[in-house]
Amino acid sequence: MMTAKNSKIVPANQALSELDYANFDESSQYLTFSLNQELYAFGILHVKEILEYGKVTKVPMMPEFIEGVINLRGEVIPVVNLARRFGLAANNVTRRTCIVIVEVSSDDSAQVIGVMVDSVSEVLEITSDNLRNAPSFGAAIRTDFIRAMGKIDDDFVVILAEDKVLSIAEMAMVEQVRELAEQEGLAP
Repeated sequence: MMTAKNSKIVPANQALSELDYANFDESSQYLTFSLNQELYAFGILHVKEILEYGKVTKVPMMPEFIEGVINLRGEVIPVVNLARRFGLAANNVTRRTCIVIVEVSSDDSAQVIGVMVDSVSEVLEITSDNLRNAPSFGAAIRTDFIRAMGKIDDDFVVILAEDKVLSIAEMAMVEQVRELAEQEGLAP
């Protein structure tokens, strides 16, 4: 685990059960998680729950980055495999694999989506003076997916733009383009 000067670390198991969401400042509180041995984060106010990876029901004809759906208290929640969404190799499911339930706002509605990650790390408070702009090149993922880079001692955590990474409209459009390419014989 990283430690951060001028940062408050909250254990992940305490983050969602004992802490009061109303006291979090979205600009400074982040849930960090691991994906392909890199550290990423979502703004804590977008995170609704963290679930152990369990039964995910596959749905035919979905994009490859849609892992399937889960039943969350009677609601059907789509689960995005974040590694595949980023075009990275997906790791095998382990006992540390989690589904982070995230609420994303788009236009005038909110969508709840599950995000499959390798493991959840902790909740970090990263002050605004420790935030840097996203790199314009060299990132393993699309730069518009990155809201900022959080400086933690000598390391960085990639703070994701939930509304871009989990854009329902864009994910649907990506799949339509892929299907069109397959129909035209342009893709494997």
